[in-house]
Amino acid sequence: MSSQPLRGTRVLEFAGLGAAPFACSLLADAGADVIRVERPGANTSSGYSLRGRTIVSLDLKDERDAGTAADLARAADVLVEGFRPGVMERLGFGPELLLAENPRLVYGRMTGWGQDGPRANQPGHDLNYLAITGVARSIAREGEDPVPPLNVIGDYGGGLLLAYGLMTALLERSSSGRGQVVDTAMVDAGLLLMSGLWQRVADGKWTDIPGTNDMDSGAPFYNSYRTSDDQFMAVACVEPQFYRNFVNTLGEPDLLDAQWDRSTWRERKRVIAKTFRQHTRQEWAEIFADAEACVTPLNAVNEVRHDPHIVARQSLIDLNGDTFPAAAPRLSRSSLSIAASPRYEADIRQALERWQSYTQPKEAL
Repeated sequence: MSSQPLRGTRVLEFAGLGAAPFACSLLADAGADVIRVERPGANTSSGYSLRGRTIVSLDLKDERDAGTAADLARAADVLVEGFRPGVMERLGFGPELLLAENPRLVYGRMTGWGQDGPRANQPGHDLNYLAITGVARSIAREGEDPVPPLNVIGDYGGGLLLAYGLMTALLERSSSGRGQVVDTAMVDAGLLLMSGLWQRVADGKWTDIPGTNDMDSGAPFYNSYRTSDDQFMAVACVEPQFYRNFVNTLGEPDLLDAQWDRSTWRERKRVIAKTFRQHTRQEWAEIFADAEACVTPLNAVNEVRHDPHIVARQSLIDLNGDTFPAAAPRLSRSSLSIAASPRYEADIRQALERWQSYTQPKEAL
C-alpha cells in the first residue's frame, strides 16, 4: 500500500459550508487527520461532503470549550475557517494570536470577497462572486439571459484554490519552519479560472456581447447541438485539423473554408444545427467515435456513471449505495483515496491526545 502524502498532518476545521469543507475533504483524501469543530446542536451532514472528519462539538463562547479548541489549535499544522472577516478575532481565535502560540501554524481563511475591500463584510453566494468578476455575465447565448453556472466556480473552485494555498504554505514551512495566513477569496478563484478570457481581452479577441465569442456559444465549432431525440452533442473542434474532420464527418464539406470568419458564424450554426437534427445522439456518437473531431455526447448527471470512459477509469465510486467522484489527481507512487465517513468523537480529549502523540519526521511538511 503506497503512503498517503499528508499522513500525520493535523487539520483543525471550524465548521462552515461549501468551499472550506471541500478543501478539507481534499486534504483528508490525501491522508490528513481532520478535526471539525461544530457548534453544539448543529445539524451536520454525515456523508461524502464531510468525509474523513472527526467531528467534535464545542461552544467557543464557553470558556472551557474555548480552552479545548485552543489546545487543538496549538497542536494543529493547519487551521481552516470560513467566516466573515473579524469573526475569528472576536472569538479569540484570530491568526495573530494563534500564530504567536503556534508559529508553524498554516492559517487558512476562506471567504467570498476576501479579507479586505469594500465588500469584505457583505453577505454573498457563489452567483454574487461570479457576477462582479464577469463570469456570470459571460455565460449566455446571444440575446438571452445569463445562466447561473451552478456553484462549481466560486464554491468548489474556491475550495481548490484554498487547498492549493494551504499546500504552498506547508511546502514553504518545510524550509522556513514558520506558518502564515492564507487569504482565499471566491472572487479570486473566479478571476483566476477566467485567465484564458483575460488573455483574449488582452489580445483584442473578446467582446462583452455574450454568445458572440469563440468560447461562449458564438462560434459554430464550439457549441452544443440538439439531436433528433432531443438530446445534445458537444462540438469543440477549435484546431483546423479537428474542424476539417468535423465538417467532413458531419457531411457538410462546404463549411470547411474561413472557419474564423465571424460574419459567417450565425449561418454556419444554423446549418450545423439542422444537420444534427437528422440523427439521434447515440447515432451521432457512433458516427464521430473515431473521427478525431472533438465531438462527444452531452451526458446528464445520472448518465455519467454509465459512460464507458468514466467506468474504465473508475472515476466514480460507490459509497453505501450512492455514487460520488473518486479521489483525484492520481499519483504514481503516493496514494489518494476517498476518506471514510465522518465519525463523532465522544471524548474530545481522545482526539487531542492523538494529535499530541504524533511525531512528525524531519522531512514532513
